[in-house]
Amino acid sequence: MPLELVVEPWAQVHQVLPEQTCVVVTHSASTDGSWSGTVRADEPFQVGHRSDAVTVWVNGDCFHLTDEEGNAIDAIDVADWQCPAQGSAS
Repeated sequence: MPLELVVEPWAQVHQVLPEQTCVVVTHSASTDGSWSGTVRADEPFQVGHRSDAVTVWVNGDCFHLTDEEGNAIDAIDVADWQCPAQGSAS
């Protein structure tokens, strides 16, 4: 059974298949690399989980999904969000 991956605040839902690894990558707009909007200071993500789903709150300006090797899982997201190559956290 797939695991539901919800990426907030965009409410995008993705299905992660058994044995599949999905990496959420985000980028900070801040030139000093800080992350705002977190419960604890300077965290790029907040994560909540249930038995059938994981919710990732992204505190950057954009996000994209990759596999373990960095290959885009959803190429449309990468094109739509136009995330930069620098300042990433995963």
